[in-house]
Amino acid sequence: MDDQLRTVAQNGDIDALYRRVAEDPYILDRIHRLPIADTPLHRAARSGKPHFAMEVANLKPSLSSKLNHMGLSPLHLALLNNCSHMVRGLITINSKLIRVKGKGMITPLHYLAEIDDADVLAEFLFACPSSIEDTTVKFETAVDIAVKNRSIRALKVLLGWLNRVNKEDILNWKDEDGNTALHIAVSTNQPQVVKLLVKHVNVNVKNSNGMTAMDTFHLQATMQNLEVGKILSRARAKTASNLTSNMTLRDYLSRKLTLIDIRDKYLGIYSRNNRSDIRAMVLVVAILIVTATYQAGLNPPGGYWQDNYKPATTNNGSSSANNTNTSLGQDQRPHYAGQIIMKPFNLFYFFTHNSLAFYLSVWTILVVITGLPYSMILYICTCFLLLSYYASLVSIFPSHPNSSIFTAASTSYKNLLYVSAAATYVFPVIALVKHEWVKNRVVLMRGNRVGTIPEI
Repeated sequence: MDDQLRTVAQNGDIDALYRRVAEDPYILDRIHRLPIADTPLHRAARSGKPHFAMEVANLKPSLSSKLNHMGLSPLHLALLNNCSHMVRGLITINSKLIRVKGKGMITPLHYLAEIDDADVLAEFLFACPSSIEDTTVKFETAVDIAVKNRSIRALKVLLGWLNRVNKEDILNWKDEDGNTALHIAVSTNQPQVVKLLVKHVNVNVKNSNGMTAMDTFHLQATMQNLEVGKILSRARAKTASNLTSNMTLRDYLSRKLTLIDIRDKYLGIYSRNNRSDIRAMVLVVAILIVTATYQAGLNPPGGYWQDNYKPATTNNGSSSANNTNTSLGQDQRPHYAGQIIMKPFNLFYFFTHNSLAFYLSVWTILVVITGLPYSMILYICTCFLLLSYYASLVSIFPSHPNSSIFTAASTSYKNLLYVSAAATYVFPVIALVKHEWVKNRVVLMRGNRVGTIPEI
């Protein structure tokens, strides 16, 4: 950058900028071609000239992400010099500037976490959600930096964001020493931070030395903060010696596929391009079948008896009609009002297939929604649906007081329906619990990160 342009940038003279560009149209292009350069944007950031910076960023957007000889971008410098107007202006033009890594691979988001500027930090997270995943050269996340610098307000913002976007697994990522944010909070005796973190993290993650947060606490000896120990104990934190060994990636891949894994495989859940469409399509079909079979169960072919009828036995052993409707013929089966008219064989045949379709459709819904937000609420709702279906069948199933065989068969069939309903609900729950158990034990190394089983 020549002396004239440097002076123009320092003064923030926009008219002079355009005169200089008119004299030399390629002046900004030459700066752009330099891998490391002190651009007019850097000068404007130092001098607090936000309007000038916006003009340059508009003329040559690529200069906004350039690093100078100090390893700082214009956005870094604007933050360092408290030029809030320039900060907001630059991220409005290009929100990805929040992810530009300067010296030490520190992003503007990391810097805000360090200085505890919670207001601008919140704006950055909403402007560029993916910036929360960036790590420094020491593999530190913004959460780690906030904890190390005791930036409580910034930490609360970060935790709130991670909770809302369902990325709390980032809290279990490890730095270059294998420490998570919880290890750092415990080692620096920050009970307030520990209390915040234990609600969202795996309290028994080990660092590179094989130590959990509880081990780190005991290692401090006379420096121990007893409040930290109490918080860890309430969160059921354990020492490494009291833990079963974590499942490695090799162990996880060597295991047989669980029900959830089989679902993900055949529904293409791991393929982010089509997993939402496939899951939605399966859910729609399953819900249609559930609706149809549930209605068929409540409104079977032939309808219901509208009266009571029970043959009476005379003294000579013959039967005479004893019912509330004398117009009925003597060939009527014994029945009560509200019971199904369908003949026994057709009855068992119809409800066997209808119930099978109903339970399998409900089972499909339970499997597909496993792992989704609020899935447990949906599990409870489907449980009530199954119970109501069973209760309706019990109330409308015909009875035959003079036939012990029919009574036994009817009772056995009702019990079978109840067991089938229970199995429909229990099997996905067992699969979910087993899958979560494996998910909590497995350790997948992704660079420095300790993750979990790929999200469903």
